[in-house]
Amino acid sequence: MDGTVLVADDDRTIRTVLTQALTRAGCKVHATSSLTTLMRWVGEGKGDVVITDVMMPDGNGLEMLPKIGQDRPGLPVIVISAQNTIMTAIQAADADAYDYLPKPFDLPDLMKRTARALESKQKRPRIQTAEDDRPDDLPLVGRTPVMQALYRVVAQVMNTDLPVLIWGESGTGKSLIAKAIHDFSDRRTQPFVAVTPADLVDLEGPARVMARVRGGTLLIDEIGDIPDEIQARIVRMTDATGDEVPRFLATSQTDLAAAMESGAVRKDLYYRLSGATLHVPSLRERVDDIPLLAHHFLARGEKSGAAQRTLSDEAAEVFRTYSWPGNVRQLENTVRRLGLTSRLPEISAAEVKQALGSQPEMEPLQSVGDTEKLGASVARHLQRYFDLHGDMLPPAGLHGRILREVEAPLIEIALSATAGNQAKAAELLGINRNTLRKKITDLGIQVTRGRKMM
Repeated sequence: MDGTVLVADDDRTIRTVLTQALTRAGCKVHATSSLTTLMRWVGEGKGDVVITDVMMPDGNGLEMLPKIGQDRPGLPVIVISAQNTIMTAIQAADADAYDYLPKPFDLPDLMKRTARALESKQKRPRIQTAEDDRPDDLPLVGRTPVMQALYRVVAQVMNTDLPVLIWGESGTGKSLIAKAIHDFSDRRTQPFVAVTPADLVDLEGPARVMARVRGGTLLIDEIGDIPDEIQARIVRMTDATGDEVPRFLATSQTDLAAAMESGAVRKDLYYRLSGATLHVPSLRERVDDIPLLAHHFLARGEKSGAAQRTLSDEAAEVFRTYSWPGNVRQLENTVRRLGLTSRLPEISAAEVKQALGSQPEMEPLQSVGDTEKLGASVARHLQRYFDLHGDMLPPAGLHGRILREVEAPLIEIALSATAGNQAKAAELLGINRNTLRKKITDLGIQVTRGRKMM
């Protein structure tokens, strides 16, 4: 890398690590713990790239981005933040940040992004936003890679006219993401209308819906469950022309690509709605976010007048190991109930177990010896997954979810075995390199160079 990087962070360790890494890579580095100093350097014309934290002792790094853009058009700014919510990603996009990474960040990943920023010659198009009323407490919280990848995609698509498919299990927050896309988009002053098959069952239904939504956002809930005849009406709605064509969003508990292949969803409808596809992970796919979400919901309860409550370490571990078939919605309801019924300021593990009742916990897969075949091991694990739901069936879309859970670690291990070399990993897996790249993006896999396993 060749260039000068300005680093602003109040954490001395982070400043030292970034200075050493960037210097070894060939860059000149100016590091500071003060936004005032950073802005002086920018005003003096120093720096080819800025890396800045959000919360600084003398201000907010995001609030400085418009000033940097005004003083130094084209100067890329990479935002790093310990505030691991979708709000930070959206605000970074609003403020025209070149890139955004959550803390703790992966150093090789940040170095790659810095290299790309140094090579960039043009500033990204400015996203114009107005200071309208916006929700500031969305329960879309998470620091896991899958959630951070989701945040970045939401920030990228919110101000486009692309239709968006949002799929994931019940209770994962699909409708919240749809509402966030609308509330932070250029259409936020227009209506947001959610429709169900009942709204479209008669011939005049589509016309009434289009009159309600005008040029706003139309959300079609659980589109995979809609009968073929009504799907055809939605297709005709998406073909509407004029000055008040809405933006189309849709949610589904199943992967609609697989539903289309099976014939459950019309191909013409799928291709009209699949401008962008967002997969919302289940809590089982991001267990490290569960204590974070629990603390978030307790804090929300306190703001609403409930008594101050915290989780003991043992209680947080019980939350982490539970299966959560109802996902975030079930977690929120459980935490709210504990916030009201807990006898002490610190919620104990016993209280959590009592609140969760007799439902089984998610236990790690137990080894039964080195001779067990992979198929038998998978079958045993899947049987336990079904058993966890008791007399109820698991949420629909099981085939796609299971394949995803098997595919992700397979690709991660292949990449690790080939020291992050994607060409070698693709050859090892027996797939096309472009296919591997797409799967890495879709599955939110972090690729880093490292020592080979074999």
